[in-house]
Amino acid sequence: MSKRISLREFQENLAHRIADAHTNERSGLLGVEAGNEHWLVSLPESGEIVTPPALAAVPLTHEWYRGLANVRGILYSVVDLSRFHDGPLIAPHSSDARLLLVGARQGVHSAILVSRVLGLRNEEDFEPDIEADDPRPWVVARFRDANDNPWLRLDVSQLLPNSIFLDVGVN
Repeated sequence: MSKRISLREFQENLAHRIADAHTNERSGLLGVEAGNEHWLVSLPESGEIVTPPALAAVPLTHEWYRGLANVRGILYSVVDLSRFHDGPLIAPHSSDARLLLVGARQGVHSAILVSRVLGLRNEEDFEPDIEADDPRPWVVARFRDANDNPWLRLDVSQLLPNSIFLDVGVN
């Protein structure tokens, strides 16, 4: 027989679990690799992670704008995060490449193509890199890991409305 608990105990336990989940959510980061750079994205901003479907090219756009992807009947605008930062192009059909559907919280159907997902990270595992300065407004922090590798913290809410990110057309 299962142990019987009171409704009050159940509610208190549930409240503690919800509070713990919110605390962990705020500190949880998703690590991704885009070309030669390592990025950290907060879990709520990272959105869904999917294997890239076939991409429909859009003419007269920058090389970093990879086109449109149909994900379960919804079209997503796809940006190659590496090439957007002047890195190498990411092969969307490589076994490790993934799309981060990042615009859901902002009501935007936008996806970022990354070389691979590196898994969950915790900000406490990194040291701030205060000596390095970054001119990109969507890079809100720079870190170094235990192996002295640089990591960049991506603020999706700063990236999506940025005029550089939105200007996909070639003049």
